[in-house]
Amino acid sequence: MRHGTDREAPPGQPAGGAAPVGRVPLAVVVVDREGLVSHWSTGARRLFGTAKESAIGRPVGDLLPVSGALPADQEDSPYGPYGAYDGLGPDLGASLDGGLSYPAAGSARLTGPDGGRVDVLWWAYPLVGPGAERLLVLAADADALRRQGTGEDAAVERIAPAFALHTDFPGADELARRLPEILPSMSVGESARIVGQVLELGYPVLEFSQNDRVPVTPDWGVPRRAERKARRERLVRATAAGEPVPDELRDEAEDLEYAAVRERLEFLNEVSGRIGTSLDLARTIVEVSRAVVPRFTDVAGTYLREQVVAGEGFPDGAPDTTTMWHRVALEHTDEPGRWDDVVPVGEAMPFPAHTPFFQCMTTGEPVLVPRISEQLGHAIASQFEKRDIRPLITGRSMLVVPLKARTVVLGFMVLLRHPERAEFNDMDRVTGAELAARAGLVLDNARMYTFQESVAETLQDSMLPHIPPRMAGCDIATRYLPGTLLGRVGGDWFDSVKLPGARTAFVVGDVMGHGLNSAAMMGQLRTAVQTMAALDLPPAQLLRNLDDLAQRLGDTYLATCLYAVYDPIASELHLANAGHIPPVLVRAGDGRSDLLDLPTGAPIGVGGVPFETVRMRVEPGDRLVMCTDGLVEMRGEDIGVGLATLCESAAHPAASMDDACDTIIRALGTPGGRKDDVALLMARLSGIEPGDVAEWRFRLDPAEVGRARAVVREQLHEWALSGPAATAELVVGELVTNAVRHSHRGPVGLRLVRGETLLCEVDDDDHDLPTLLSAGPLDEAGRGLRVVSALAREWGASRTKAGKTVWCELTLPRR
Repeated sequence: MRHGTDREAPPGQPAGGAAPVGRVPLAVVVVDREGLVSHWSTGARRLFGTAKESAIGRPVGDLLPVSGALPADQEDSPYGPYGAYDGLGPDLGASLDGGLSYPAAGSARLTGPDGGRVDVLWWAYPLVGPGAERLLVLAADADALRRQGTGEDAAVERIAPAFALHTDFPGADELARRLPEILPSMSVGESARIVGQVLELGYPVLEFSQNDRVPVTPDWGVPRRAERKARRERLVRATAAGEPVPDELRDEAEDLEYAAVRERLEFLNEVSGRIGTSLDLARTIVEVSRAVVPRFTDVAGTYLREQVVAGEGFPDGAPDTTTMWHRVALEHTDEPGRWDDVVPVGEAMPFPAHTPFFQCMTTGEPVLVPRISEQLGHAIASQFEKRDIRPLITGRSMLVVPLKARTVVLGFMVLLRHPERAEFNDMDRVTGAELAARAGLVLDNARMYTFQESVAETLQDSMLPHIPPRMAGCDIATRYLPGTLLGRVGGDWFDSVKLPGARTAFVVGDVMGHGLNSAAMMGQLRTAVQTMAALDLPPAQLLRNLDDLAQRLGDTYLATCLYAVYDPIASELHLANAGHIPPVLVRAGDGRSDLLDLPTGAPIGVGGVPFETVRMRVEPGDRLVMCTDGLVEMRGEDIGVGLATLCESAAHPAASMDDACDTIIRALGTPGGRKDDVALLMARLSGIEPGDVAEWRFRLDPAEVGRARAVVREQLHEWALSGPAATAELVVGELVTNAVRHSHRGPVGLRLVRGETLLCEVDDDDHDLPTLLSAGPLDEAGRGLRVVSALAREWGASRTKAGKTVWCELTLPRR
């Protein structure tokens, strides 16, 4: 415990820079809400002479009977400097009886178990919250303090606690960790709650040894209790009456004002340091709510406008009775669950004009209600259907503060204090307004970031395709992960395109760079790939055309691209690469996974570099894995390490395609955030069985149309597809009729493929693609494709080396 000889030390500063530091054991007593002792430390046993076993569960008044204060008015008192110690509360008895709702300190003479005198200095802390503990009492032996000093240093004038601001006190977290050492029967959670209450008003700490510290109420160095009490009463009377403050009371008023202002500033500075640690809106909301409980208030409910919660733009117009307010956070010191069912987080509601909340949101100014009356409590409770919140709010002091940004109210906070706690006053109103201003700025920053992030995600999502999980002869799974370090918008993309002949094209690309420009370039290239893929260009030719297009668009950007075409009937892959990392092929037979050895080619946009198509055989069940380099580039590692990890993770057995993608993502996850965005496409190449494919050739004879209808009818009967037989006969008849009419030398080919749908394809040697025409009542042509368009699920046409293919798909009943 620090003590010294300097009477003129500034309030809150240790008196006497060279004063000795003594070690005095402290008695620690915890009192529950029934007035019974729930903790009795070893120091308490030594100071008061009662064993722990005898003290626990007994009324505290029986163990600490107060017989009077120390003789502070006697100059020759052996306890002179300690008897002059003035605390903030009346006497210890009032604290023990629960008569005080704020921390207090003082000196007292107790009657010990043997009837002798025990002179102590004491500190009492009311504990507010859901726990059973009501009061924490610390006491020190005044005789031991007197014996600490010798020689000249013995004439100490008063105890001057050292403020945490000027010591190496580590803060509430450290105190919460050390408090169980003083209170061994207490859990860490309970100690954290107690510490939160003890430090609620920012009180300093008292050094009672070189290594240990406990919180105490401050000694402001003001005169003795009786004299100070009289001065305060005179000051209050003069202020209430509007009279000038007497000169002899001016110092008292200035001291009190200085202490209060400093306390508010320290609180606001502490709150500012605790909020806004990230730009995540949800986290910021929680930080703002927790920063004021329990130090400034006992309950804090945060409400935000609907547009803010939805991540939309800045709210338009002033709020009114129709404005929806979402309760986004609720912090309190009441017992757990007391508020959850009545006012759950996430609820949205408007507020009527007669409520303090409406007044706050429309004026943008704090609203102070010293005590919520039964009438006002009933008016507020009327908004909650079938829920009576009056027991939660009636009798409490309330302060409603607006959360504003650029003069627009984004939300408000409802602050409530327990009835036994001091009411909110005008100084609290000012403090609350400043708190709300800082919180509103932080929330607005988080709101703007969330809005911009939402716009970026919407843009990115709009540019990425929605690929069906099942296409002809293959299953597909994809993943896109935005970069978290350089912006959420990037140039990576994947796509899948349906091609004639039940084939499917897979593409993965990466525009170099990040941001909106890269995303725009990616959108242009992706559209071009889709257009050229529909023309059924060979992979190498498609990349050649894409490279030419990129150079026409400008030389600012480069892109890599991997393009593959899967033929499930022939069980073949045709691939071409433009500077992209190679794909992985996982073999179904032995589970082996290999990087495919493809000619690398140059990135799209370089120009003048040839591309080459590679053809390879695949087996049903093989898996093709294509990704961008953001997945395999790992910080501090060669890209070969990432590619090896990709091969290993791709070969790992998985219950589904989605699980297989997740396995790869986990294996190549980057701790601390990913620098680049990632596109991943995985395709299981299931193939189409030969028994699901039927082909015929027809001569250039109109009579062959009837034969085409007959073979279709027979084949569908064999496949047990009698339902769509009539429709299939009709559309095949129209397509074969057109082919026979426009073909030059023949023959005309017909192919049926049974899968998720029924695919009908007709080939001829005419290179002119058919178009959908409007046929008049007397026109002889133009109706065939309109019939096909009306009956088919999809239809299309593409050129081939020999001519063209016209195809259509019919919906099949579920098998």
